[in-house]
Amino acid sequence: MFAAFEQLMSSIVSNSEDVGQNFAEEARRIHYLEAPVRSILGEASDEEYESLLDEGIEVLRLPIVKKSIN
Repeated sequence: MFAAFEQLMSSIVSNSEDVGQNFAEEARRIHYLEAPVRSILGEASDEEYESLLDEGIEVLRLPIVKKSIN
């Protein structure tokens, strides 16, 4: 199951632009057509996440999972 999740995350990362901590700002710019429409990923605080949802901006939280070395 972890392998399938890892493959999904790899696909998302390779097909998205990492905007880092500017995620909320860039998501708004895309939503309001002030920036090119594209897939982005990055970081947002709980407050920023809730604010985006309140504005009708569809975002999805994904966990960052690191493999443990056994």
